[in-house]
Amino acid sequence: MQRIAISGASGLIGSALVGKLKSEGYTVQRLVRRPTVSSEEIFWNPATQEIDIAALEGVDAVIHLAGAGVGDKRWTKKYKAEILNSRLLGTTTIANAVAQVKPKAFITSSAIGWYGETGNRAVTETDRGGDDFLAAVCREWEAAADLAGDVRTVKIRTGLVLDPTGGALGRMLPLFRFGLGGKLGNGKQWWSWITLHDQLRAIQFVLENNEISGPVNLTAPNPVTNQEFTSALARALRRPALFPAPAFALKLALGGFSTEILGSKKVLPAALQDAGFTFEFPHIGPALDALAD
Repeated sequence: MQRIAISGASGLIGSALVGKLKSEGYTVQRLVRRPTVSSEEIFWNPATQEIDIAALEGVDAVIHLAGAGVGDKRWTKKYKAEILNSRLLGTTTIANAVAQVKPKAFITSSAIGWYGETGNRAVTETDRGGDDFLAAVCREWEAAADLAGDVRTVKIRTGLVLDPTGGALGRMLPLFRFGLGGKLGNGKQWWSWITLHDQLRAIQFVLENNEISGPVNLTAPNPVTNQEFTSALARALRRPALFPAPAFALKLALGGFSTEILGSKKVLPAALQDAGFTFEFPHIGPALDALAD
């Protein structure tokens, strides 16, 4: 498997994945929404469901990571529609193209939002989905991927991806460095996390393992409570974590997205581990020590 097409290649995960796959000897083509400037790019426009099928012909795999960030803006009615539509239009466009060009594998983004609120109950890929807004988004998102037909399809249900350059950790680091960090809400909610390093390794693992299909949780095997997470981050930075963010303040600041920060998701990577994947960062302490350096 040599030639890979990737959507969402400018995002936190996508840009790092392009670099990793190139370093492993793959030819990578990025899907872009503007006129292409090189053979490393393929034009697509999910809003109009256009994609350059001729340029996609012959790819060995398609990795679809594009979609509006759930934590990028307040969850207004309009932005909630954008979160859903960006995923449905993009995934429908790409899955239809995959059904035509028939690569060996189609890897498509989903999220652990699929499970909804899990409380203290641990869930794996065989558990049913939840019933909140993001669970409904994930359900429709994953259903759209089924348009790829008989191509091996892997739906990667990604957890909280940790990297100092972006995402949740990128936002938390400045506060914690100034000693202004603390638990969010009551701190008892479970966070299912994964380092960007292991996220990229896991995507390459499912890409290269022909036996894997269907939903795959991309989370470390040891989820932690928010209290444990913030304590580990404070320790890694040698700073106190004395400033809890009360739930009402988060709801004011984040709107609907606060339910994701305050909600509890205890998700285990059963499919990955059953297939023989090993995590380089299975525990939060060493992971945050490495990332906070």
